[in-house]
Amino acid sequence: MKVAVIGTGYVGLVTGVVLAQLGNDVICVDKDQEKVEKLKQGIPPIYEPGIEEMLKQGLKDGFLKISNSIQEATEASEVVFIAVGTPPAEDGTPDLTAVRAVANEIAKHIKKYTVIVNKSTVPVGSGDMVENIILSHGVDSSLFDVVSNPEFLREGSAIHDTLHPDRIVIGAKRRDAAVRLVELYATLQAPMIVTDLNSAELIKYGANSFLAMKISFINAMSRVCELCSANVADVAAGIGSDKRIGNQFLNAGLGWGGSCFPKDVQGMVKVSEDLGYDFGLLKEVIQINEDQTHHFLGRLEKRLGGFAGKKIALMGLAFKANTDDIRDAKSLVIIGEVLAKGGSIVAYDMVAEENVRQQYPNIEYVSNVYELSKDADALIVVTEWNEFKQLDLERLGQGMKQKVLFDGRRIYDRAKAERAGFEFFTIGSV
Repeated sequence: MKVAVIGTGYVGLVTGVVLAQLGNDVICVDKDQEKVEKLKQGIPPIYEPGIEEMLKQGLKDGFLKISNSIQEATEASEVVFIAVGTPPAEDGTPDLTAVRAVANEIAKHIKKYTVIVNKSTVPVGSGDMVENIILSHGVDSSLFDVVSNPEFLREGSAIHDTLHPDRIVIGAKRRDAAVRLVELYATLQAPMIVTDLNSAELIKYGANSFLAMKISFINAMSRVCELCSANVADVAAGIGSDKRIGNQFLNAGLGWGGSCFPKDVQGMVKVSEDLGYDFGLLKEVIQINEDQTHHFLGRLEKRLGGFAGKKIALMGLAFKANTDDIRDAKSLVIIGEVLAKGGSIVAYDMVAEENVRQQYPNIEYVSNVYELSKDADALIVVTEWNEFKQLDLERLGQGMKQKVLFDGRRIYDRAKAERAGFEFFTIGSV
């Protein structure tokens, strides 16, 4: 099938290279000419395991083409994916400026029947918005359909999630449009949910909001565990063993971040308000998440007697492992608060360092995790990189002013840390 993907961020580029890998003729489009030139050389603009190899293979095999022309892509394709960014606006709703711009441009070049697919995360009614934009250009309704096909990718495993999806959601007004998407995805042999546009758009918001709620729930439970000397890991295991609940997303930590959860939960709240429903439950989910990192830092500040004059070492900067994404990363919250209270920061994350350096060029960065400890008053595990899980803790603690380890991701065993000489603190345990 001939496919265009407009936008080469996490969603767009992964979608494009995977569809090319499956044997489709794919054109990936981006308006950033510098990015286009790098993509043509096989250099991806994002860090994602497997993406560079698959990009180069697609280019080599000829199934993948990179372009800056929406006209070229639209005229050559049967299916056109809109996968541009929809960052949150101040009121919590996604900013659909880029989606509108792309829809206006696509409309100018529709010459034959084309299925236009909203792949970006968008609120209810966005499919109708795109349809109305195209109709406003005088395009006959028989020449196109708009479909909602939300993505459910996890950064760090996006290639795997695209090749092995739990489900594929297709929202459409007309059966023929849905069938075209079913045919495109048939080789993946995944369960498909075919529904209307509004339902498909709500499924993405609802899924991410529910997962965020599970994380905030276990983080709220971690606060209770700290107050009564319980262990949140055991509590989570007991709760998650119930098949009605499941054990995923019950890992207590510093809170959720990234590009999806913050935007989608805020978006769900705002969409609900616009429809006349006050989604108070999700407002509390957001508040718990915002409080979690500050509570954790409060414990460290109390232990150190304040941050003024103290050197805090951060193990990891990305919002999660296997990505360079720092959107809503807890590292940024920690850096900001420690610096504001007179402390200093030294950090290690070889993948996400450059992204943080753009915001905090003057903090100290090291090229080896064992260099972090020199003269540090405390170490904080911020990102659960696999590299950190097998460290020599005795070596890690050498040269510290105070051997204080705050494990914000619960990756270390208390007994092992204490044998290495650390005073050990973690979430959901005294």
